[in-house]
Amino acid sequence: MRIGIVTGEYPPMEGGVGAFSTILAQTLNAADHEIGLFTASNAESADTDILLAHNGKNWTFHSLLAIKRWAKIQKLDILNLQFQTAAFQMSPWIHFLPQVLRPLPVVTTFHDLRFPYLFPKAGKLRDWIVLHLAQQSAGVIVTNHEDYDRLSHLPRVRLIPIGSNILTDTPTDFDCHVWRHKAGAAEHDFLLAHFGFMNSSKGVDTLLHAVFQLRTQAIPVKLLMIGGRVGASDTTNAKYADQIDALILDLNLTDCITWTGYVSENEVSAFLRAADVVTLPFLDGASYRRGSLMAAIHHGCAIISTQPQVAISQFEPEKNMLLIPPNNPEALTEAVLALYQSSALQSKLREGALALRAEFDWKVIAANTADFFQHILQSKSI
Repeated sequence: MRIGIVTGEYPPMEGGVGAFSTILAQTLNAADHEIGLFTASNAESADTDILLAHNGKNWTFHSLLAIKRWAKIQKLDILNLQFQTAAFQMSPWIHFLPQVLRPLPVVTTFHDLRFPYLFPKAGKLRDWIVLHLAQQSAGVIVTNHEDYDRLSHLPRVRLIPIGSNILTDTPTDFDCHVWRHKAGAAEHDFLLAHFGFMNSSKGVDTLLHAVFQLRTQAIPVKLLMIGGRVGASDTTNAKYADQIDALILDLNLTDCITWTGYVSENEVSAFLRAADVVTLPFLDGASYRRGSLMAAIHHGCAIISTQPQVAISQFEPEKNMLLIPPNNPEALTEAVLALYQSSALQSKLREGALALRAEFDWKVIAANTADFFQHILQSKSI
């Protein structure tokens, strides 16, 4: 197939949608599909097999016309819109892409169903415009159970999870002691790691309060914050990051936290391996939509996260992760203590995470995506 991908994020922009689009494009290309990619003006690609076309500075109605011209030149069979509101600068125009491109079928991959900013007090119109995009698309891919429940009434919807955007395996010369030292942990410290940008949904404030409680109990805990601070798309992240900075000072935790900043895949991989526990206390629960959780699973980490909003049979408490109530520092403190006191439980969770890893293999994700595209094309030809 000749497949076009439209995404508001792409490297060197920092963000999960950009990383997802990169890996999906490369994996589909390796499976003998021809891939073209339309993305932001500052995107770059080192992959000569995937040619980039660039949008202007802003995502406007003219962007839709530019995509239509590009799709015609590329002679695309199908177009895949990688949708996340923040990645398109909260612009409403991208929601009308399927109508502008007809008869070319557009399959929209929803990374979330957040609503764009339209104007003050837009109310129900903000919800309508996202559902309008789903309804007008020839097919819809959702990456998580929560969004599938919302859109399952549509005629062509498929749940295909994201995979880890950190694919690099730990280097063969990996020395855990060296990387723990880089993380600010001494030999007998218990090293907690958090991976991902600052965002109000991540529960970092919950994590900090738990670290404070552990320190008052004389537990030698250190916290490693892996990755960039706020990312390229969501402008609300900076305000939340400032609040986190203030909370760290208020709780007097500066000396026990190490920040890596934006680092390479190799370094992320090594830091995840070096940590005793990866703590991801999402306010909205563990979910397939969370790339940081996928990375922790991919690396076979001992994971503490929060109870999903919907039943996810693959997430098995005390087998492949510990799950606690969201926004609950006391429960997080108890979960960390349980792992601190039991190396056997740590090992059990690591083994469980590794067993779960196959659920999110990129070759499977790409194959299922291509199969859905074929299904859409066949249904259009009938």
